[in-house]
Amino acid sequence: MFDSIDDWLIIAVVFGVLFYGSTKIPQLARSLGRSVGEFKRGRLDSEREYQAEQAKAQGGASPPGTAR
Repeated sequence: MFDSIDDWLIIAVVFGVLFYGSTKIPQLARSLGRSVGEFKRGRLDSEREYQAEQAKAQGGASPPGTAR
């Protein structure tokens, strides 16, 4: 009966609306979006720092997008 992920997604949405109410769903989605954005920014910062350290270790030019 519940073979596909779509079935489970529909059930999760229905329970979410029943449990949280229709007014809390947009707030939850907004906070989830902000959290994902924060995670992506942190990951990009970490990657830039790693690339900068690698460039320093190799003694070469700085990676694109970073000022020397």
